[in-house]
Amino acid sequence: MLLHIKNMVCDRCILVVRQQLEQANFQVTDIDLGTASITPEPTVEQLQSLQTSLNTLGFDLLDDEKTRLVERIKNIVIELIHHSDMLENHVHIPELLSERLFKEYSYISRVFSEQEGLTLEKFIIQQKIERTKALLQEGELNLNEIAWKLGYSSSSHLSSQFKSVTGHSPRAYKLSEDKQRKALDKI
Repeated sequence: MLLHIKNMVCDRCILVVRQQLEQANFQVTDIDLGTASITPEPTVEQLQSLQTSLNTLGFDLLDDEKTRLVERIKNIVIELIHHSDMLENHVHIPELLSERLFKEYSYISRVFSEQEGLTLEKFIIQQKIERTKALLQEGELNLNEIAWKLGYSSSSHLSSQFKSVTGHSPRAYKLSEDKQRKALDKI
């Protein structure tokens, strides 16, 4: 059975979910961001118990098609921005989403906005800003390199978006004592 799980945003999330599934005596045949294939088929009681145990760890089982679509969108965007270097090749995110989800981008965008109360474009920008914060804190790349890595046309474009989202320039953020970041599953 394929489970759709909300808030799986990193490798540690996969590890924690795998442990919960195995503790519940399921064999995990495949697991990835947002999904887990398990055997044997769980009973209704087992699903409820699993929902409770996952929920205490910040995860949710998804059963609605549109909710699952939104979670898949989030996982693709997070993977693209935080766990790959594809943006360096200036991959067009709307096209990539359409290809991976086999749906028109206008539908994807509409469903995302309806379910999240936030446009998909704003979500992507917020993810890029959080990645920028992480890269600034690491201190290994300058702003031009970060802009290139995240697919921006220029560092001034990134700087402008960064300031509009955070209220601070990237330089001011880097120099500040209080470098607040958001957890990926809270965006």
